Amino acid sequence: MSESITADSAAGEGVASGEPPVVHAVGLVKEFLGGDGGVIRILDEVSITVKRGEMVAVVGASGAGKSTLLHVLGALERPSAGRIELAGHSVGGLDDEAVARLRNRAVGFVFQFHHLLREFSALENVMMPLRIAGVSDRIAQQRAEHLLERVGLSARRHHRPGAMSGGEQQRTAVARALAAEPALLLADEPSGNLDLHNAERLHDLFSELARDLSLGLVVVTHNQSLAARADRALLLEGGRLVVTNGLGTEG
Repeated sequence: MSESITADSAAGEGVASGEPPVVHAVGLVKEFLGGDGGVIRILDEVSITVKRGEMVAVVGASGAGKSTLLHVLGALERPSAGRIELAGHSVGGLDDEAVARLRNRAVGFVFQFHHLLREFSALENVMMPLRIAGVSDRIAQQRAEHLLERVGLSARRHHRPGAMSGGEQQRTAVARALAAEPALLLADEPSGNLDLHNAERLHDLFSELARDLSLGLVVVTHNQSLAARADRALLLEGGRLVVTNGLGTEG
């Protein structure tokens, strides 16, 4: 069951004490050119605000544009119209290089497939974003070891992905996404390839991370258990976000 709401109320309540939200998007439109030459509108005046410590689930049918919304919120794609602020910084006026710097600093991504580098250990995979950012090996290793401990993988830190279970690989990917201490974590069907036990463990971890690390978390999911853990669940339907107390239509 879903309930239509205004753009302002869909966006969320904002942030107290003057602290900027981790992401604030207003009137997002995303259009693509279809095979017949017509314009397909995937996002239609979408507005959303996510504050620190908040977990928001986005649900809806396959093909509704949920992944596109995550890509736009995370500055992987530019919207056709509308505006976005990430960690208090407006994205619209930045060139591609500046957007990449902001994205690398402020946003972490977790996808359905973990995309770990198979020739490197869990520790080395988590260190990789920090090395790319120019952080010293000593600091990068300390940070990576702390994050692997946080996701319950200290004992597996020297294992390569091929020697780890699917759940362990995905938790390593979560640790890697947190390496640069992002303000916003975006997860796209993160438990879609996991069995029930590993999925539940990952869901518990997401709930804890948003609260304990004071980051904003937006997760796209069809999983009822994960959506139920969110502070808010929003249904993307017909290009618009509406509040939902269920999962809507599954794909």
